[in-house]
Amino acid sequence: MRVVIVTESFPPDINGVAHCALQTARHLVRRGHQPLVIAPAVPDPHADADAPCPVVRVPSLPLPGYAQVRVALPSRRVAAALAAHRADLVHLAGPFVLGVRAMAAATRLRVPAVAVYQTDLAGYARTYVGTGEGTAWRRLRAVHGAADRTLAPSRAARRDLEAHGIERIRIWGRGVDTDRFRPDRRDPGLRRALAPDGELLVGYVGRLAPEKRVDLLAATDGLPGVRLVVVGDGPSTAGLRERLPHAHFLGRRTGDDLARIFASLDVFAHTGPYETFCQTVQEAMASGLPVIAPAAGGPLDLVAHRRTGLLVPPEDPLALREAVTALAAAPALREAYGRAGRAEVEGRTWEALGDELIGHYLEVLRERTAVAA
Repeated sequence: MRVVIVTESFPPDINGVAHCALQTARHLVRRGHQPLVIAPAVPDPHADADAPCPVVRVPSLPLPGYAQVRVALPSRRVAAALAAHRADLVHLAGPFVLGVRAMAAATRLRVPAVAVYQTDLAGYARTYVGTGEGTAWRRLRAVHGAADRTLAPSRAARRDLEAHGIERIRIWGRGVDTDRFRPDRRDPGLRRALAPDGELLVGYVGRLAPEKRVDLLAATDGLPGVRLVVVGDGPSTAGLRERLPHAHFLGRRTGDDLARIFASLDVFAHTGPYETFCQTVQEAMASGLPVIAPAAGGPLDLVAHRRTGLLVPPEDPLALREAVTALAAAPALREAYGRAGRAEVEGRTWEALGDELIGHYLEVLRERTAVAA
């Protein structure tokens, strides 16, 4: 198949949309397909040197107040690239700006499209500007309503989509690199550096932005025998350093370095209430960690309460602190949750999820052929 992946973000960006788009492109190449990626331009002219397939970059601007996020500008390159690649199918990754234009081009060219819902943009609008949820959903309905199929990453995401009138939805989760993220990456030297007195290491990994609510960890920072470890960067970094004065801030980490940090933690705590999936929860589980996460969105499908971790009420700092305190006092329980979490994700490789995605592509192509006949 000749597949065009139109994504709102692509490496060197570090986020769920970029990572999933990269893994999709890699898997398609491994399976003998011919993908092309269309993504917003980034400042680094060598950004795509290691990309698994050709990448077409569309002019973009940084989002005001959040320079790490770039927004594509109107461009004829999208339609031209679709036509030049002779696309059999268009994959829209987290469509909102660039994806809307690509959906319009695919419709004109009569190319089937699969739209992958990945970001709670309505929740982000509520967080950043206090309004705009209705506008966000109208835009999402337009692009997903025109797609041949929408893939939701979790049951909670599917319910949200259905509640807003979007149809033709299937569940498609995300893979995790179980070879990279595994318990035996634990590094005693790193642990001694981060917890010289043997403290319990509780980690957060992800973007440091308002919607992630990392500030909720303030009630846990400074607990006796507990040390917070924060991995990531973003516009909230300076404020969080003030709110979490006892925490270790390790900045942005990737690859094997990130895997080593994950495995060296004792507990993983996620705080964001707007996750449609939450890839870092899977990476923590693959690393053998018990997980504390809000009982909302994607984590509901990932964390089995009192079997692989603890689910707590969203945006409740005291509940988060109580969960950390409970696990700090129960090393055997932490070990049991960690073992169960690793077993839970061992079959969720990117290879398995990539093949599942190709199955969705083939079904959409068959449906289009049947309608045309």
